[in-house]
Amino acid sequence: MIDYIKGSIAELTPTRVVLDNNGIGYRIEISLQTYETLEGKTEAKIYIYHYFRQREDIEMYYGFSTKDERELFELIISVSGVGVNSARMMLSSFSAKELREAILSEDVNRIKSVKGIGLKSAQRLILELKDKIVKGEGSSNEVLFQTTSNEAVEEATRALTMLGFSKPNVNKAVQAILKKNPGAKVEDIIKMALKMM
Repeated sequence: MIDYIKGSIAELTPTRVVLDNNGIGYRIEISLQTYETLEGKTEAKIYIYHYFRQREDIEMYYGFSTKDERELFELIISVSGVGVNSARMMLSSFSAKELREAILSEDVNRIKSVKGIGLKSAQRLILELKDKIVKGEGSSNEVLFQTTSNEAVEEATRALTMLGFSKPNVNKAVQAILKKNPGAKVEDIIKMALKMM
């Protein structure tokens, strides 16, 4: 599975980027958010979501400038009836932060202002995603934990999930630890989290 592609920007439009990596051009569908981040750059690192629909033999790459945007995209498409194009449209209309705020505040009108999202889809998004967003799903560790070293947080989170704890529980425990100890080291985060879970 491809996590990211790094290369030079061969082509850039508001909906697509072609990244040249060692002579291979990867065509990647992007949101307006990612386009704005890439504008004016010659090199990029794009986080990939590999979309494959076997019935219609469709295979595409959706790309994001941050892990956070990709995780939110994956959360949105987990909602029944919301496809990859609608998710990309949402991330083109709002920043990841604005979209989370709209869902948490149950702002149906704001969400249904996105092209292709009707009243029922907006309500379903709020219903299915509000609790998940509160628990920290659809957010990369970098966004949740900006108080300490991202590497320490990512390493601790990875270790705890590999031990069998669910990501929402891990995120909740790590958040609580960092509130009390903002500069905690990897081993301290893991030890304290194990006592809490």
